[in-house]
Amino acid sequence: MTVSGMVHKYGDNVDTDVIIPARYLNESSPAHLAAHCMEDIDAAFASNVKQGDIIAAGANFGCGSSREHAPLAIKAAGVSCVIADSFARIFYRNAINIALPILECPEAARGISAGDEVSVDFDSGIITNITKNEQYTAQPFPAFIQDIINRGGLMA
Repeated sequence: MTVSGMVHKYGDNVDTDVIIPARYLNESSPAHLAAHCMEDIDAAFASNVKQGDIIAAGANFGCGSSREHAPLAIKAAGVSCVIADSFARIFYRNAINIALPILECPEAARGISAGDEVSVDFDSGIITNITKNEQYTAQPFPAFIQDIINRGGLMA
């Protein structure tokens, strides 16, 4: 599977409290969560993100509380993939559970800029920065994780 989109770029230690602030957890509908996704770090994110866009970030993306709402908010906002230097382990697993593709690739996380057009081939792990004509290689998911993502998540 391959996806492509425009990049929204963030730094290190983006925690679940800025991905979806706790004040919005009184309702768990995906649309409600998407409307407030990244609000405390990027107030314009929800109005600027387009279906298929990609998030690139630094180290420890998704740190903080273990709320499953964080990857759900990102996915519901239309993001097709998150590329980061590294992920907090609980966010990593929650993302797989809800079928949000994520890739750890420090070179891509550093080399990609906000606004770049990027494509990701999940089978090979190849990340192509179309804007800069650069390629990076991430470790692709093993087949069983790709299967979970392709089926729409763990519960599906």
